[in-house]
Amino acid sequence: MSSKNQLHRRTFLKGLGAAIALPMFESMAPLKALANAGAVTESGAPVRMAFMFVPNGVHLSDWTPKQVGANYELPYILEPLQRFKRDINVLSGLTHDKGRANGDGAGDHARSAGVFLTGAQPLKSEGASIRAGVSVDQFAAMQVGNATRFASIEIGTETGRQSGKCDSGYSCAYSNNISWRDEATPMTKETNPRLVFERLFGSDLKSEADLSRAKRMRYRKSILDFVMEDARRLNTNLGKTDKRKLDEYLTAVREIERRVEAAEQASGERSRRVALDYDMPDGRPDSYQEHIRLMGDMMVLAFQADVTRISTFMMANAGSNRPYHFIDVKEGHHELSHHQGNADKLAKISKINRFHVEQLAYILDRLKSIPEGDGTLLDHTMIMYGSGISDGNRHNNENLPLLVAGGAGGSIRTGRHIRYDEETPVCNLFVSMLQNMGIRTDHFGDSTGPLRLLQG
Repeated sequence: MSSKNQLHRRTFLKGLGAAIALPMFESMAPLKALANAGAVTESGAPVRMAFMFVPNGVHLSDWTPKQVGANYELPYILEPLQRFKRDINVLSGLTHDKGRANGDGAGDHARSAGVFLTGAQPLKSEGASIRAGVSVDQFAAMQVGNATRFASIEIGTETGRQSGKCDSGYSCAYSNNISWRDEATPMTKETNPRLVFERLFGSDLKSEADLSRAKRMRYRKSILDFVMEDARRLNTNLGKTDKRKLDEYLTAVREIERRVEAAEQASGERSRRVALDYDMPDGRPDSYQEHIRLMGDMMVLAFQADVTRISTFMMANAGSNRPYHFIDVKEGHHELSHHQGNADKLAKISKINRFHVEQLAYILDRLKSIPEGDGTLLDHTMIMYGSGISDGNRHNNENLPLLVAGGAGGSIRTGRHIRYDEETPVCNLFVSMLQNMGIRTDHFGDSTGPLRLLQG
């Protein structure tokens, strides 16, 4: 395609109440590294960052590889990542000192979430005077979020109150959020797949978006029906490869929409069985696995379409006591985490931990399956995954179970287990990730500099 016919990177398919951003096409003018717009690879692909939180720590002996360097074996919990071993770094020894009591007494679960991305000591309060710190995702969003439609997205699977007491005198705001716009304002996560879908693919004009959704529900139409004229017009100007990419992308959008609709229908049927006066289903799937994967798929599409480059994902709230009947664990997760060395409880904790990692593997597979520029979407992304507590029985905050997946556009050398000195701040990792996003900073939280050995 000639330069005069090049597509702008911000091209949208538009229709009544719909605004569907497009993935990176060969015929698009490449993104340039602009001031305050984030890092961009030589091929024009932007660098993205995501943070995924799991509660209650892990069974460390089934998480931590015995060997360091590239020639390490994945232990039981991490085995589902075997296909992605060259795409990840397992990091041992990192510590969140501000997750410790430091004179504040009990409340480790709330602190583990409050400190997870802030590196700041949460104020022990259950009232209006909550205080943590700006989280690393929001620090990045303030620097580069202007480059995309949404500065960041915050998603999860468990709802939760934003006030009241949840953990030993700590506000529920700490337990139920990991993203903080400023020290007193958590970025409330969205757990309803329908609302995430409408935000990503709906119009910014609420009146149009509401009308479009009402029409789609009334006439059983897809959001794609409202942009097909734009799609057909665009298709005539695309090359063979880009036509295939467009078809695959729109198919993926429609498949997610079908899954959202199926969850709503199941939710509606469930609610009608429980309460006759129920008005609207909440849209959350009955299956926890499907809920995680549906939200993860939308995060992937948001990165693919470059509507945001920053995301947080709470797979469960801090201190979650969800049972896992579907993997034959009937006890609650938090209850089991106080294992006191009991072998049966530890085995069940490992099964829960492995289940969570299986969902991470699903998301990595989606990212790696999408070609972009000179690599894949995973090559241009970095995802920190882990927990703010190390061992759920000890409630300790040193040697946290953390890994980083993705190459961040070549900024991270992957495929290793790296063991750091205990007490190395997690915030050193945040400094490195911020630098990989093109943000000039050498300090965050209690950092002592960037995380050595991580860079490519």
